[in-house]
Order: sequence, then C-alpha cells, then structure tokens
Amino acid sequence: MFKIAVIGASGYTGAQLVSLIAGHPQMSLQHVLVSENSADAGKTMAQVHGHLAHLSQYVLTPVSDELLAELASEMDGIFLATPHEASHDWMAALSKGKAKVFDLSGAFRIKDTDVFAKHYGFAHTSTDCLEKAVYGLAEYQSDALKNASIVAVPGCYPTASLLALKPLFNAGLLDASMRPIINAVSGVSGAGRKASLTTSFYEVSLQAYGVLGHRHMPEIEAHLGTPVIFTPHLGNFKRGILATITVKLKAGTTQADLNSLYHSVYANQPIVRLRDSFPKVDDVAHTPFCDLHWKVDAESGYAVVASAIDNVMKGAASQAMQCANLALGLSATEGLIHVS
Repeated sequence: MFKIAVIGASGYTGAQLVSLIAGHPQMSLQHVLVSENSADAGKTMAQVHGHLAHLSQYVLTPVSDELLAELASEMDGIFLATPHEASHDWMAALSKGKAKVFDLSGAFRIKDTDVFAKHYGFAHTSTDCLEKAVYGLAEYQSDALKNASIVAVPGCYPTASLLALKPLFNAGLLDASMRPIINAVSGVSGAGRKASLTTSFYEVSLQAYGVLGHRHMPEIEAHLGTPVIFTPHLGNFKRGILATITVKLKAGTTQADLNSLYHSVYANQPIVRLRDSFPKVDDVAHTPFCDLHWKVDAESGYAVVASAIDNVMKGAASQAMQCANLALGLSATEGLIHVS
C-alpha cells in the first residue's frame, strides 16, 4: 500500500481527494492536513464535510516545517490542494525526499516565469522545482508521469479545453488564421469553499468573468501550442464545466475526418467518453470522465466541439489521481473506474 498525505484537505478538492484515496485499493491515507491558521484544524473530516461522515477517523492536522520534512521522507505521495503561494513555498521541502508531489494549484503549470508573475501576482522563485514539474494532462503525458517527482495537475478549464482541442491541433486540422474560441461555464465549487459574496447562492446568476485576462488562458495556450480566445462564465450550479469551442478547420476537413480522428486518439483512454450527442453537465457530475462531442459545418468550414467535465473531479481530484496512479506504477484508472 502506498502511503499518502493530503494537504488542504478541508476544501472541496481536498475532501474529494480524501474520498478517492480512502476508497483506493492500493493507497493508504496517512495524513489529512490544513494550514497552521485554518479554522478547521482539529476537526474531523466528518465535521467539515457531512458526506464524509464515514471517514470520521481522519482529523485535520495543521502543517509545520518539521512535518513537511517528515512527509517528504516518509510518504509515497503527497497531494497539495493548497493556494498557489503555499504550493510554491512548500514544494522545495516536500520534494526533497522519496515522496512524489501532486500539486493542484497553478504554481507549477506555466514555465514562463514572466507570464506566471503577470497572471498570478507574485514572482516565481522555485525555479528548480518548476524545471522538474511535469504537466499532468494524464491522457497526453503518461510516459513523462511515470518518472515524475513533481506533477503540476492542470486547471479545470484547461483540462476541458485541451482534451477537446489537442487532437485537432496535433493533427494539423486547425486553420491558423482564426484562434479557437472557448466559451466555458463552471459551477460555483470552482471558486473554492471560502465564503464570498460573488459565490453566494442568492447572488450567483450567469455571467462572464476574467474576460481576456483569466490565468487559465496562458495555460491553455502554452500546452496547446497556439493562441486562443477563452471566456469563462460562472453558473448557478454546484459542480461541472461545459466548454463549447468554435474552431475554423483546414479547408476540406469533413465530419468523417473528425469522427475518425477523435476515435483514433481516444480509443484507449477510458476516462474520455466520445458521445453521440452534445453532453451536459449532469452527465459528468461526480464522475472522473470527460465527455466530448463535435459537429462540422461543411459550408463554412467551422466546427463546434463540446467538452464536459466535473471541475472537482476530472478538473482537479480525479485527474490528480490519474497522475498519481501513473507515477506510482499503477493503471491510470485504478480507484476511479472499472474497465473490462
């Protein structure tokens, strides 16, 4: 059994990780941790998250410098469901030992430190860790993840967008004269558990935010290989992301071409489900799947690709689990789905 710790276990993503690890056949959850000043320190997982009432044996413990060093040497895997600054500052200590570290913040997703500083608001100084970090889009990085010691788990919007767009870009089917246009809607869990007026039930409607400046846009561009227009929206539902993406295709590209392409690329990727109709958020909520569907307009040469994920699962926790499975020598879907 692999010994596992979760730091930031009181948040939505941390709690989802705790649930996944507790049910994993090859992992043993050793520590559930929060920051030193967390109001949840000393509480059980059951007290903080009612749906984890069966996991009342796990008590949220505050981290310390001494404990970070202990985790690095004694754990096999450490999940960081922490703010960007905390992941940035703790990574050097956590990655000094045998533990493989899976960071769900944005601290190590962007290699260009100037771009990082512009979008995250602080200078990136953990350059050695940044150089080692493998971007954890599991369907495309399986070989690199097998040897990774630090994994930057992708953002939720980039996951939905990249799984839809990478087959087209890699096959050279995108018309470079037009940027892919990504319109994506997320549930309020994407904003985290901390109370905020903007995510209050009464205040949430449907609106765009971070227009032409969201930090996930440079992440998508860096790992796709071409500029995009990305517009995120906040929706009045709890979990899930639906990304509707419009692209201009190379002249002569047909519906049959895209059908063949997507089925070829994802034939051996059971987490990605290719649908016969456009997916909806309810299809993927509380699951590790990404659902894709596409349609080509032969007259105009445009295509629309829809991608649906659960932002807490495939957009965070279950994708981190895919990465951990691969890094620890297991099947990518271990503890997530049963595939015959």
